[in-house]
Amino acid sequence: MCSDWGVSIRTACGALSFDRSTFHYRSRRTDQAAVERRIKEICETRVRYGYRRVHVLLRREGWEINMKKTRRIYKELGLQLRHKYPRRRVKAKLREDRQEAVGPNEVWAMDFVHDQLALGKKLRILTVVDTHSRLCPAADPRFAYRGEDVVQTLERVCGKIGNPKTMRVDNGSEFVSRDLDLWAYANDVTLDFSRPGKPTDNDFIAAFNSKLRAECLNAHWFMSLADACEKLEDWRRHYNEDRPHSAIGYNVPIAVHYPGDATSPSP
Repeated sequence: MCSDWGVSIRTACGALSFDRSTFHYRSRRTDQAAVERRIKEICETRVRYGYRRVHVLLRREGWEINMKKTRRIYKELGLQLRHKYPRRRVKAKLREDRQEAVGPNEVWAMDFVHDQLALGKKLRILTVVDTHSRLCPAADPRFAYRGEDVVQTLERVCGKIGNPKTMRVDNGSEFVSRDLDLWAYANDVTLDFSRPGKPTDNDFIAAFNSKLRAECLNAHWFMSLADACEKLEDWRRHYNEDRPHSAIGYNVPIAVHYPGDATSPSP
């Protein structure tokens, strides 16, 4: 208005009923990119610190910032702690974003499938799949599974094909157990837990389990635990070595996981 009509700021503000002090105001807020970066750095190394402890560290370092601003930035960055995780989950993945696996043994997914023998006795089948190559390291049936049984199966499998960097699991009692957390800590494996009520967080193993049920569990009667082990192992080898998989260009998982001539490691 001042340039178009050639009037003073006083006249323009009066015509618009606009306070001149507001017009002349200049924000004194400092750029918060630096403090955001520092808060992220603190939370990457102190993963169990809430915004109050982060604020104390910032003040110690000389940042002129109040508690409310620290809390606002902390919340905007999505760093809030999820208190549903038991304290003993040392290797739980709490803050990092998921990255797509670009090589074998980077990310495995693990879950249970339920079935029964011909006489009605219940079975629980532990299934594991590599999210990059779609290789199935284990499809292990038992009558009952505890955390220590999961660890026993993983030790047997990892002794043959190596440890994964990350293991995606749900919040079942076997996966939140101290036994699995201790194994993960000892082998430098990160446990990536699904969010409660979000089964799609572990979609790779869900897709694998649907194939297992349609092609094996629904196609066979299991007369005994030994019979179930034999038939599941036959199907696992077929899945790894012969069955073309559309997600990997109709290749077979064993060829993606082990380029060159290779056969599926025995259980």
